[in-house]
Amino acid sequence: MTQTSNRFFDEVARLMNDAAGVAQGVRREFDTMVRTQAERVLNELDVVKREEFEAVKEMARLAREENEALKARIAALEAKPGKSG
Repeated sequence: MTQTSNRFFDEVARLMNDAAGVAQGVRREFDTMVRTQAERVLNELDVVKREEFEAVKEMARLAREENEALKARIAALEAKPGKSG
């Protein structure tokens, strides 16, 4: 009886181990499929990549700073005495 019982539990353990391996394989396949679909959808939507967004954001910041500096320079030139206009 003990030998039969051990064999039974060994079989159950083997089946559970196999099932876990199959589940991991299914999970990997599912992840790959979802990632592929997400990339396809994002490409179709023509979404901007993070790096490109950050680069344009930095360019806009620099342009604003330059604009403020030019405004201050114009104001200083306009405030000079003897200006005609």
